[in-house]
Amino acid sequence: MAGLRPDSPIPTELTLHAASRMLEVAFDDGARFQLPCEYLRVFSPSAEVRGHGGPMQTVPGKRLVGIRGIEPVGHYAVKLVFDDGHDSGLYGWDTLYELGRDQAANWNDYLQRLADAGLSRDPV
Repeated sequence: MAGLRPDSPIPTELTLHAASRMLEVAFDDGARFQLPCEYLRVFSPSAEVRGHGGPMQTVPGKRLVGIRGIEPVGHYAVKLVFDDGHDSGLYGWDTLYELGRDQAANWNDYLQRLADAGLSRDPV
C-alpha cells in the first residue's frame, strides 16, 4: 500500500459505538462521518470484496455485523476485525474518508445490486 498523499485528511478520532454498530471517524479537515459496520463490511477494501481486480462483489446478509477489533497499521490505516470473521481489509485514511464522503451514493448502489441479485441484507 502506498503512503499517504501530502493532502490526505488524517483521522483525529476513531470511536466504535458497539451497541449501535457504528464507527465514528473525525478528520483534521473538520469532516466527521458515522459509518455503519455493515457498510464498512460490504465495502471492505479486501480482495475478497473488491473482486481480486474484477468487479466488486455484492456481499449479502451483513445487516447485523459488528466490529470486534480495530488494529492500527502504521500511520496510514487500520484493520477492522468484524465479528463474522472477516479481517483482511486495510482501511487507509483516504479509503475511510472516501467511504464517508460517498456514503449515500455507495449505499444506494449496494442496495440496488442486492435487489438486482435477489439478495438480502439479513443473515440467512
